[in-house]
Amino acid sequence: MASTIPVETVIDLLQAASTDQEIDVDGLLSTVALPEQDAAKIAYELRRLRATSDRWRRRGRELSALFSSARELAQLRDVDELLGRLVERAHDLVGTDVTYLSEFDADSKELRVRTTLGSISPSLLGLRVPPGIGLASQVVEGRRPCWTSRYATMTQVPHDSGIDAAVRAEGLVSLLGVPLLADDEVLGVLFAANRFEHAFSPEEISLLSAFADHAAVVLQTARLLARARDSADEARRAYGELTRHVEAVERASEVHNDLTNLILQGGDAPDVATALGRALRCHVRLLDTDNPDEPFREAVERSRRSGRCVPVGGGSFVVAVVAGSTPLGALLLEQGEVAFGPVELRTAERAAQITALLNLKQEAMIEAEKRVRGDLLADLLSDSPGRRADIAARARAQGIRLGELRSVVVVCVPSELRRDALLALRQIGGLAGGHAEHVVALTPDPDPRTASTHVHQAVSRRVQVPVLAVGAGVTDAAGDLRAQVDAAAACLRILPSLGLDDAAVTTDEYLPYTALFGPGEARVDAYVRRVIGPVLDWDAEHSAKLLPTLAAYLGNRMSTVSTARALHLHKNTVLQRMERVTQLLGEDWQEPDPLFRITVAVRLASLTDRP
Repeated sequence: MASTIPVETVIDLLQAASTDQEIDVDGLLSTVALPEQDAAKIAYELRRLRATSDRWRRRGRELSALFSSARELAQLRDVDELLGRLVERAHDLVGTDVTYLSEFDADSKELRVRTTLGSISPSLLGLRVPPGIGLASQVVEGRRPCWTSRYATMTQVPHDSGIDAAVRAEGLVSLLGVPLLADDEVLGVLFAANRFEHAFSPEEISLLSAFADHAAVVLQTARLLARARDSADEARRAYGELTRHVEAVERASEVHNDLTNLILQGGDAPDVATALGRALRCHVRLLDTDNPDEPFREAVERSRRSGRCVPVGGGSFVVAVVAGSTPLGALLLEQGEVAFGPVELRTAERAAQITALLNLKQEAMIEAEKRVRGDLLADLLSDSPGRRADIAARARAQGIRLGELRSVVVVCVPSELRRDALLALRQIGGLAGGHAEHVVALTPDPDPRTASTHVHQAVSRRVQVPVLAVGAGVTDAAGDLRAQVDAAAACLRILPSLGLDDAAVTTDEYLPYTALFGPGEARVDAYVRRVIGPVLDWDAEHSAKLLPTLAAYLGNRMSTVSTARALHLHKNTVLQRMERVTQLLGEDWQEPDPLFRITVAVRLASLTDRP
């Protein structure tokens, strides 16, 4: 008679097979009257069903974790962050000691470890695996998972001493590698490794492979997005560069138009600097022709030799202004709103050429004007009546009205600087030119003192050396100019004897000396020696101070008391010195005629700082 099993017992047995609950199968079967063979068979089938159920539940959890990880990875866009997260999730899924990812280089066929988790040795990260070496190359070449329970004894592929040393340092024994494949392209190899001997199960291999397939798709997508972003960035950069180039060309066109107008309208170098600075939105400064500022001197010389803009630091450039081999200065471009690129620098170089052209044009005009005005001045100073015929009409043709020129100034400068002096005098108006060894300027200033001061200042700024300028009033430029120039020239020759080498004076101020000695310094020295030579010799031989005492005595109306007070001396000291002066100059030296001559000589000696 067949045995029956209660329904409750069947339900309990099925529940034991399909849940995680621990239920005593043998105990349940013992409550049922079954043959021993049937009970054993039922127990075996129930345990097999329980194992299958456990495997499917575990598989379900793994797949759930796999898809969850895949969704998380799909949200990442940064490649480096994605690789790190990918290794983390693989590590969590497989549960091995170490998980790492090697990236494959399709050009060099080399693998490089990009990211790790669970590693303890620094030698693993960044490790490079050459083609055909180790387990990783076997995965790449076969495009399939490869594993080994004991890496040290693996003989299927060649070993590398460096790689083996890194594996030993990490303590890795068993390794599983699966390829990251996207459209049959190997992106890398994902490794799971243990520090003990382990035979990887088909479920572990399948799980890591499935994760690698998902990860490869996400990684490929992230790379494509990164390339797309890079391409977009490159397109934006290219567009920005094109925009900047177009703007630079427009600025260059603007400069060229301005410079062309300057040439046609007779502009000069400062106008070029202004136009260039306005177009390039920077500050442009003109450097001196002969002596540029020290920080820029070498750069100007290099620019002169090359004809190109030369950087001077801080984003600034200099470009030399050259006509042939003649330097005419330089342009300094100081960085402003616009960065200097090739178009801007080429524009600056062309502006330097235009500056040179304008300078040459201006120089030619100056030379022509100087010749005409120099000839006109030479005619005014000529002794020949024929050369002064129609002089007023010829002056008016040059825009000069002789009747308005009220002062003449004669300037003494070194011969090599006379051209610069004439250029400086163009700024003050009137008429200027060379005469004999001097420079002569006719100005509309009614006061000779004012005229000589203005001329002295203008010439001094230009030549940067001591300058002597003597002014004289002019009543009739066409009639008495020669006499006034000769008087100023005579005064110029006497001034150095009076200790003056840089001054602005008038002929009236030094008329007494000019009348006494006329032109010539030697006569002054001879006169002083002849009149008060014994006093000078005594002071020189005895280190005495007779001359200063005599000068103070004469300046204080020959009062002994006033002289002593002025020199902070005792009256007796002054008396003793004056007695010595009387012994040297004679008893009658205070008579009117000798006293006049001595007073002049003492004044001259004091002016020239004679001892």
